[in-house]
Amino acid sequence: QVQLIESGGGLVQAGGSLRLSCTASGSIFSMYAIGWFRQAPGKEREFVAAINWSGGQTDYTDSVKGRFTISRENAKNTVYLQMNSLKPEDTAAYYCAARSIRTSTHSSEYNYWGQGTQVTVSS
Repeated sequence: QVQLIESGGGLVQAGGSLRLSCTASGSIFSMYAIGWFRQAPGKEREFVAAINWSGGQTDYTDSVKGRFTISRENAKNTVYLQMNSLKPEDTAAYYCAARSIRTSTHSSEYNYWGQGTQVTVSS
């Protein structure tokens, strides 16, 4: 079992940057792929990015490609989501989630979830 805690959210102007962190405890972190998802008010949760257990494979949804970068430091049990050139449409609660080894873009395939961190981008 693994527990996940997100941090780094906040209020930023359009064009600005934020770095989200997802820190894990309770199990062997390097066994897990980590995904970032987001949910805006009134909308379904959507996939943002994911990284496999080793960091050798990453996936992004089209709307964030070239702006967001996912990375991990297994020695620190942490996955990062660097978000640049933020847009108002990036405003959402961001969640990290864990599943065994391989990435997935489907939220239903993740077993463990954090509580989320709010990102608000003003225009």
